[in-house]
Amino acid sequence: MRILHSESSKGWGGQENRTVNELIGMRERGHTLAVVGRPGARILERASELGFETFVVDMRGAIDFPAIARLRSVIKRFRADVVNTHSGRDTQLAGMAARTLSRRPRIVRTRHLALPITSRFTYSVLPDHVVTVSKYVENYLVEAGVARQGITTIPTGVDFSRYDRAGVQGNLRQELGLPADSLLVGTVAILRAKKGHAEILDAVPAILQRFPHAHFVFAGDGPQTGNLKARLAAEGLGERVHLLGLRRDVTNVLASLDVFVLPTHQEALGTAFIEAGAMGLPAVASRVDGVPEVIIDGQTGLLVPAQDGKALVEPICRLLGDPIFRQGMGANAREFVQRKFSREVMAQGMERLYQQLLEAR
Repeated sequence: MRILHSESSKGWGGQENRTVNELIGMRERGHTLAVVGRPGARILERASELGFETFVVDMRGAIDFPAIARLRSVIKRFRADVVNTHSGRDTQLAGMAARTLSRRPRIVRTRHLALPITSRFTYSVLPDHVVTVSKYVENYLVEAGVARQGITTIPTGVDFSRYDRAGVQGNLRQELGLPADSLLVGTVAILRAKKGHAEILDAVPAILQRFPHAHFVFAGDGPQTGNLKARLAAEGLGERVHLLGLRRDVTNVLASLDVFVLPTHQEALGTAFIEAGAMGLPAVASRVDGVPEVIIDGQTGLLVPAQDGKALVEPICRLLGDPIFRQGMGANAREFVQRKFSREVMAQGMERLYQQLLEAR
């Protein structure tokens, strides 16, 4: 099959990470894939580095006739059997471009987010089928009026070969000049308010009172960078909380941690939790949306109410203070995510869906 992915987001997060993993997984199964995105989109850079064909179309708005014409040209040039869209703008533009072709490809929309939808048209009319990353998102779309028979949940999968601790240095302490016995609590996420970094900072002073050798690391960049830097300076936490910026060595960051924490306010599923579990890390997470599908409370991690920094203190301290409990929970997390969230399982699910849609045509 020839599969063209479209993405109108320029940033990098779990959505783009899943798409790239799907590109790789489907290529390994013998298919040909490409990506079309806006100028400067990080997914185009990453896909090109991995050897995939990429196309640039400046999708300036939901109604952009020049973009529709260019997308039509890209779809025809690539000879796509399937167009898989990922965000609202590219779904509308690429969906309309594909719909106007005489021999049109099948159109699949992947819904990555746990947010209210703005248009049923881009779920019930434009695409032939919708893929959701979690049962939570599937159920939400059904409640919003999208027919369940037009939705398939295929959880996000990751490449577990990258998460072998034997092949990862885990040298973040050395990089930061920290003692070897420092306890490291960290997260990997775009620096947006809804990821809950502010709640982690709310918990830091109380945790440091009980574990004075603990340090905290935030890997990622985003719109909250300036606010977080200002708060660290104002509260004198700059030597205890380290902003690492966007990292290409996420596995090295994870392998360095003792505890993973991400008190997100909204999360369709949470690729970051899958990656942390793959590295054998227990997680402290919010009990919201699709997160309980990845974090089994009391077995693979500990769940807390969202937007409550004080609620983070006890579970983080419990994990820091009990290495046996921490390591056992991390081992449970590794076994669980490897069984349910592998890239191979995701690719098999997508391949099966694409084939069914093409056969139905």
